[in-house]
Amino acid sequence: MVRRGGAVGAARDLAGAFVPLSVRELEREIDDRLRKVPTRLNEYGFDPFGFSPERVRRVTLLAALLHRHYFRVETHGIHHVPAGRALLIANHAGQLPFDGMMVAVSMLLEAEPPRLVRAMGEYWLARLPWVGVMMSRAGLVVGTPETCAEMLQRDECVLVFPEGVRGMNKPFRERYRLQRFGQGFVRLALETETPVVPVGVVGSEEQQPGLANLPALGRLLRMPAFPITPTFPWLGPLGLLPLPTKYRIHFGEPMQLEGAPDDDDEAIQTHVDRVRSRITALLAHGRRARRGIFT
Repeated sequence: MVRRGGAVGAARDLAGAFVPLSVRELEREIDDRLRKVPTRLNEYGFDPFGFSPERVRRVTLLAALLHRHYFRVETHGIHHVPAGRALLIANHAGQLPFDGMMVAVSMLLEAEPPRLVRAMGEYWLARLPWVGVMMSRAGLVVGTPETCAEMLQRDECVLVFPEGVRGMNKPFRERYRLQRFGQGFVRLALETETPVVPVGVVGSEEQQPGLANLPALGRLLRMPAFPITPTFPWLGPLGLLPLPTKYRIHFGEPMQLEGAPDDDDEAIQTHVDRVRSRITALLAHGRRARRGIFT
């Protein structure tokens, strides 16, 4: 008589036999990197923000496969990200947040030591059924200033897109033109004395070219926008699949901003403009260095 546990284990072993060796090696690499991430967990296996290493392991394999084999991500300057608390400030594009996913996977698989990136998500994502729970389990947090400040005070690495949906849903004709930056990230950096690392993501701007946007329809569906692309909504859910553009992620040198978090808007905007200029320069350099959108 075969015990149920033994039957389940045998089934898993049989299923594993059909998994390509490269995928199994990537799974082992992810497990090894996650063990090295310094994360404080409670007795139930969660951190104070709902992150669970066991849960994130389940979604990281797919993200890592996209990183290695679909977007073929190259990173440059990742050693610039300092140990301890850090604010990664990046451009945002592509209709869906694959850019944030690729930055996060890069920090897990390529940074030394590996880092868990806490990306600040849009409010509307957390309102979607099941998505809010999945976001927190994978390390994504709704972008309130209070939550972000608490994470930085705990020496986390936080990813922020100051353009927000303005960048993510901009039309293709405005690719690599940074939209207006909010000032919140500067006030957080000053309040928590956190270095700012500018990040330029090249490749995301072409993954889902925006032809038009229907904001009224988006509001009706409780979404910040309803983009029209060459494939969406014409192909239904398949139209959400991004093009296999090649990603190049450029991490700039950290910037230690000086001032007070309650400085007037004009003083804060000076810091915003400096960071924005650094990201613009990283994007220009990355675009000059690439051979093509897909290579």
